[in-house]
Amino acid sequence: MNPLVKELHTLEELEQTFEESKTHPVLLFKHSNACPISSRAFREFKTYLENPDESVSYKLIIVQTARPVSNAIESRLNILHESPQAILVKNGKGIWNASHGAITASRLAETIQSHKNAD
Repeated sequence: MNPLVKELHTLEELEQTFEESKTHPVLLFKHSNACPISSRAFREFKTYLENPDESVSYKLIIVQTARPVSNAIESRLNILHESPQAILVKNGKGIWNASHGAITASRLAETIQSHKNAD
């Protein structure tokens, strides 16, 4: 995996991520190891990471091994859980999300570019 991506395992790491989002955007990627659609979206995420915006932090949540983290994201951001799912977080709030076939490398790049400097 790309060294820019940190896998989240604990609620404490998630809380640090929300704090981090107060200084720069964070892209959360929820991935299911058991789903072929999630595998396709994960490949798109990895393709995006070949030329990422380095002013953004990237976090990976494997839903099978970090269910409490995945559930806390849904609860905290009030965004219904899906996997695969990409969520852009800024100032502790989910400002964009996409799931399934809507997750593409080009869509991630466009979304991050358009939102990273938005208030």
